[in-house]
Amino acid sequence: MDGRGYFATAFEFLMTKLSTSLLSWYRQNARKLPWRDHPDPYAVWVSEIMLQQTRVDTVIPYFEKWMRLFPDVVTLANASEQDVLNAWEGLGYYSRARNLHKAAKLVASAFNGQLPRNLTELRSLPGIGRYTVGAIASMAFGMDEPTLDGNLRRVFARLFDVDESADSPAGEKILWDLAAQNLPKGQAGDYNQALMDLGASICLPKNPRCLICPLMEICEARINGTQELRPVLKAKKAVPHYIHAAAVVSRVGNPTYVLLAQRPADGLLGGMWEFPNGRVEADPAKELTKVLNAAYSLKVKRKEALGTIQHAYTHFMVTVHAYRCEPVSIPKDKSLKWVRLSELENYPMGKVDRQIANKIK
Repeated sequence: MDGRGYFATAFEFLMTKLSTSLLSWYRQNARKLPWRDHPDPYAVWVSEIMLQQTRVDTVIPYFEKWMRLFPDVVTLANASEQDVLNAWEGLGYYSRARNLHKAAKLVASAFNGQLPRNLTELRSLPGIGRYTVGAIASMAFGMDEPTLDGNLRRVFARLFDVDESADSPAGEKILWDLAAQNLPKGQAGDYNQALMDLGASICLPKNPRCLICPLMEICEARINGTQELRPVLKAKKAVPHYIHAAAVVSRVGNPTYVLLAQRPADGLLGGMWEFPNGRVEADPAKELTKVLNAAYSLKVKRKEALGTIQHAYTHFMVTVHAYRCEPVSIPKDKSLKWVRLSELENYPMGKVDRQIANKIK
């Protein structure tokens, strides 16, 4: 056998060892998840969108609630955006919910309510990228398509001891190629889910449980002692910290109503509701009335402080100082709305504003 034939045979052996060992482990250890083996591809789609940058344990109750409220594509397509955002509240990254809603409308109108099997059509839907296409195609339609989420990146980077940065274009290409090359034909759905489960339970970001890993014998990073160094990631930038002042404005003599502002449809927390607020430079109490006037043409009289809330977003942190206020001049602005305290739960909010709402209720 020439050298070329030897290496080809060795690679085929490694592929077979990887898939057979992994699938055997998966049959015994697969997580029980409500979207697995679901007869409707819609359920897989919803779960994959929810799982983007979110832990499985967090997603499960949201998924179950979502499927009760919007059991199929057509029901979701016919729902209002406010109902969709309400169902998503607390899950974060709200553009996912808006894109899911937009995509449902397209599926209902252009694909007769059925998620398309054609990969190009699937990729054309809002919020569906390369990873989600592969996940849906393999898990919902049984197609031989690779996928690559955070767990799979980490597993492949360790299995093949990839020293290229996993979040660089070159590293992404290497990992996608490895995902495609090692895909067992006819078993892509279980194989991809097995890799996800392995990354979630054994091939952990820190202190991987190598000694009980079914792939221990073929993991190049473990053999080389580099498992704690993989995947290689770019250094994170410093996270900025912003200070905001927010106003809980009540009608004079009628504290059962408070003033809410709806955020623009695009951007962070698009379409959600919040208490009028603005970023300040130094003293939140002194700058509150100035920033509210600048942002909303809203004039208020500041009263007592209600408390301080801190929250970390993906790319920044925020500290919000909330104050009870009386209105002086309220502009006619469709983004501003008087809302009963008893109805605040009907208005989708981010975590900071929901905490303020809970304080005043």
